[in-house]
Amino acid sequence: YFLNSNSFSNITALAPMVRVGTLPMRLLALDFGADLVYCEELIDIKMVQCRRVVNEVLQTVDFVAPDERVMFRTCEKEKDRVVFQMGTADPQRALQVGRLVEKDVAAVDVNMGCPKEYSTKGGMGAALLSDPDKIEAILMKLVTGVSVPVTCKIRILPSLQETIQLVQRIEKTGVAAVAVHGRFKEERPRNPVHCDYIQAVAQAVSIPIIANGGSLDLVKSHSDIDEFKKATGTSSVMLARAAMWNASVFSSQGTIPVDKVMEEYLKYAIRYENHAFNTKYCLCQMLRDRVESPLGKQVQAAQTNAEISEAFGLQEFYQQTHKELQARRERLQTSSGPERPFKDGDVTCMAVRFQRREYPAQITPKMFLLEWSRKEKVEQPSYETVQRSQDRGFQSTVTVDRRKYRSSLWSKSKKFAEQAAAIVCLRVLGIPEGRIGEELSDLICKRKREEKINSSSDDEQRKKRLVEMDADKL
Repeated sequence: YFLNSNSFSNITALAPMVRVGTLPMRLLALDFGADLVYCEELIDIKMVQCRRVVNEVLQTVDFVAPDERVMFRTCEKEKDRVVFQMGTADPQRALQVGRLVEKDVAAVDVNMGCPKEYSTKGGMGAALLSDPDKIEAILMKLVTGVSVPVTCKIRILPSLQETIQLVQRIEKTGVAAVAVHGRFKEERPRNPVHCDYIQAVAQAVSIPIIANGGSLDLVKSHSDIDEFKKATGTSSVMLARAAMWNASVFSSQGTIPVDKVMEEYLKYAIRYENHAFNTKYCLCQMLRDRVESPLGKQVQAAQTNAEISEAFGLQEFYQQTHKELQARRERLQTSSGPERPFKDGDVTCMAVRFQRREYPAQITPKMFLLEWSRKEKVEQPSYETVQRSQDRGFQSTVTVDRRKYRSSLWSKSKKFAEQAAAIVCLRVLGIPEGRIGEELSDLICKRKREEKINSSSDDEQRKKRLVEMDADKL
């Protein structure tokens, strides 16, 4: 299934919303009947630094920043329905981002409507509305440079004529559709949406116009979506807050109680190991005026997805899912074999143990890794170790040159866990680790020289003491 311009006609879409449009909410919206789902606006400068990681445990594709944060996570279920929205003010960077994600998304979108300072201060979002030349340059670069459809989302300009002229100019770049938020840049959600502007724009161009901004007073349920279409003269509608409050607004069967919606959302958050603070934020948006209720307070107090699941009585689901993910990790480990690395999120793993007898005295993998990092002038390895309660086992993750490595096997001590992590890193990078029988490295030679010097020194000390003892006897 490939999107084209027709794919944006006669649709309902989940609008891009900061902190809300992460994977669990997008999948929830699709379940309830949304045709397309937009991710939250992601800034080009951050995205171009990301690397694409296939997460074999979660069965997702993750775009991971240098600080190891997952900036964007997607999965097969939404591949032909998710639209990646970027914040950009630079055509070349926009193209870089588009090419980075194009194999994993259905379309790419440029945000030209966000009035928030974090977006506009970099010349992005609504700031672009006053620079039509830049808009044209960005969109043409994307349209000619990526293999998926390109869209954009704008706000209306101070005059209807300006708005129509801008959208007609955008149409000429070859975009597949334009989403129009029917409010001026300085207007906020409490202000009524200008349906007449959206209608005039829809009549002035031939590409699909997606109407947005009706959540305040026009769209409260699924049946209201058709009314919003009539009021704006469009065949497509994009919902933000109405969907955030209750994603079942997309369902032709009618909305269901928000408590049930929250449960379904939480199941996706658990299944895809969504960040707990993001999970909390989205649930609090759904709770609305119940955020200070006993349930709301329990959600706010929770620090992990496990604790949040307790608030909703989903402990069993959490434990079962956690168990299944752990089993998948172990299966991957077994099928990979001890010598084949596999990915667990952003960490490269291998099933290895540190066996002291395999290494010469005073030589360890950690020493080799430290020597290599100094030689390559990269930041020294840093180790983060955890201990599990059931058997007091240790597992360590080492970060080297902004990459993480870990043994999937647990060790009996913190020291051994760190050595195991160092072994994984050394083997993945193809660096000698100092095992007996390996080709001698500079480090081993240096150690042997030190041992020889120390040994000679010890012999001299012993001889000196014997001479002194003999002198005492005389």
